[in-house]
Amino acid sequence: MKFTQFLTDSESKAFDLEHRRKIRFNIGKYNAAVQTGLGFYQDHELARERASYLKAKVMNHLDEYLLEFERNFTARGGKVIWAQDAQEALLEVGKIMARRKARTVVKAKSMTTEEIHLNDFLGKNGIDSIETDLGEYIVQLNGERPYHIVTPAMHLSKKDIADIFVKHLGIEHTDDAQQLVLTARHLLRDKYTQAEVGITGGNFLIADTGAVAVTENEGNARLSATFPRTHIAIVGIEKMIPKLQDLDLFWPLLSTSGTGQQVTVYNTIYTGPRQPLEKDGPEEMYVVLLDNGRTNLLAQPDKREALHCIRCGACLNVCPVYKNIGGHTYETTYSGPIGSVISPHLSGLAENKHLSYASSLCGACTSVCPVKINIHNLLLKNRQQSVQEGMADSEETRAIYFWKLAMLNRRLLNLLPARAKNWALFRMLTLVGWNKRREALEVAPKSFNKMWRERR
Repeated sequence: MKFTQFLTDSESKAFDLEHRRKIRFNIGKYNAAVQTGLGFYQDHELARERASYLKAKVMNHLDEYLLEFERNFTARGGKVIWAQDAQEALLEVGKIMARRKARTVVKAKSMTTEEIHLNDFLGKNGIDSIETDLGEYIVQLNGERPYHIVTPAMHLSKKDIADIFVKHLGIEHTDDAQQLVLTARHLLRDKYTQAEVGITGGNFLIADTGAVAVTENEGNARLSATFPRTHIAIVGIEKMIPKLQDLDLFWPLLSTSGTGQQVTVYNTIYTGPRQPLEKDGPEEMYVVLLDNGRTNLLAQPDKREALHCIRCGACLNVCPVYKNIGGHTYETTYSGPIGSVISPHLSGLAENKHLSYASSLCGACTSVCPVKINIHNLLLKNRQQSVQEGMADSEETRAIYFWKLAMLNRRLLNLLPARAKNWALFRMLTLVGWNKRREALEVAPKSFNKMWRERR
């Protein structure tokens, strides 16, 4: 059961002091950079308000914007594939690979491809899929999932990475970070020219231009989309923005909230395959518009704003729970606060409802979100939905029933002696794990109600 595994892994990571040291060190660097980056804004709050308004506008008319995007993208020779779920997306990608007789794929950093488990699918079909983002490449070598939305290898130190390279690439051990980067670059460069297909995600879909915008810091996405003859962009349908000009709002918000940069190093807009007078680019380009549960959220007006997320990772960096239990503990593609909101709707509420309880509800995630998603309130709504749909544990339901009965009936509560109350309280707190690492709470021998009556 995922919940039991989550509790086990959470306890293991929370008391792993070395793990916590690495995470707090790496997140600390990001937080310092973000604070500096925010200083470049004259009115950051106004930018957040504008972004929130635009995303809400898109979500309320998403069908219209998606059709506008398809119309404009196909007008330049691009091909759009609508994928209702992961299976449909993989089936269509498999068909493209078969037509191209592809044996090698270069893949840029993309959370949607992680979501549909693309690498596993390609591997089972005899296709070598190479991650070209350095962080993704490192965790791929180590047989792991990405740890963080923005920084896949955040949980690894320089020494850890050196050990991985020694083990899997057979190089001599070095603590020189630049040498490690050069090693990966040397190995990956030939892959771009050998690959038949390049796969990227997309940070934004632009409706009025029919374009996919990709933002990155290493240039690997641009190489993955340029050298191979076929480019496939797999993008969630919620990534839509209305106009090309809106990038002047969203690109800085994404980079500042994620890494503290005014704007990321490489920002590319793909409008389709190579045109007759263009000298480079792919011969064909596909955009896979991925639903995979997103319309489940779209159909719920009170939770729809979760689809505004631009995947900056700011809520992960500020979350006290994430900083203690780490990204892999969530056992989902999207971890941290926003992952706890959307994963139950993308992957099933019954299996993932526990994630919405993995929060202190401190509201820090909401305060840093660049598009003003009310994340901690959405976590509460997920909890409410799980109870309304009868997913609450039977023991918990009974405990809450008797607690409510007692709280609404003062006479009944006064009838119980302190010893009986302590037993009931102990049972209830044990159920939620309170007594595991805290002293048991005890009821006073006399209630305030009783003492007040005696005084009078």
